[in-house]
Amino acid sequence: MPNPCRICTTFLFCFLVSAAQAKRVPNLELRDLTGHTQKITSLRGSIAVVSFWATWCAPCREELPRLSKLSQDYVDSGVRFIAISIDEPKDRAKVAPYVTQQKLTMDIWVGGDTDMLARIGLGDIVPGTIVIDQQGEIIGRIMGEAREEDVKSRLDWLLNGRQGEAPEPLTKRY
Repeated sequence: MPNPCRICTTFLFCFLVSAAQAKRVPNLELRDLTGHTQKITSLRGSIAVVSFWATWCAPCREELPRLSKLSQDYVDSGVRFIAISIDEPKDRAKVAPYVTQQKLTMDIWVGGDTDMLARIGLGDIVPGTIVIDQQGEIIGRIMGEAREEDVKSRLDWLLNGRQGEAPEPLTKRY
């Protein structure tokens, strides 16, 4: 028969490790393409995928259409997909034409920077993506170009009530 104290200790350790890996998303303030202020904390209550990108970033140009298509798969589940441009203010005029040309169907915000990436644990390169749960906790980080399975595994886990093994909290794709 297993030792009950050992089981409790193991459970407590797993809980503490899981809690340590989760991190509340900071209250970042950005603008949408119409100029309205958007706060990342407004995503609380929803599961969200937030991708940081730039128009000059080749892997970002590969990733964004993939995420936009994926957003359509989850529209009925209420999952929000946000793409935050880190383009410099002088280059922000390139963002809207790119979004239109690519027919992106996700929300686009501007005003991001590498300091924001670092604050949420994505380092300082794009693309970088986080998955946020309904409480505003970051449950997954993808450093580099996110693959469909990187995003889907985290979303499906959350949408299924966190059943089964939790996805890795960090994936590096560079």
